[in-house]
Amino acid sequence: MTRNAGTLDRAARIILGLVLLSLTVIGPKTMWGLVGLIPLLTGLVGSCPLYTILGLNTCPLKK
Repeated sequence: MTRNAGTLDRAARIILGLVLLSLTVIGPKTMWGLVGLIPLLTGLVGSCPLYTILGLNTCPLKK
């Protein structure tokens, strides 16, 4: 899998994922917080399937 998410993009995804996951423990305590797994995993891996489909790349590394 090639990286298509840059450092800032990955950090934002990880933070957003953790915030959304925290909704399952604190706050409204709904299972909708599990949606946070998607940005968390794409942030940790560094590759976003949606970016691949749209042809976007925020990673500064050359191919």
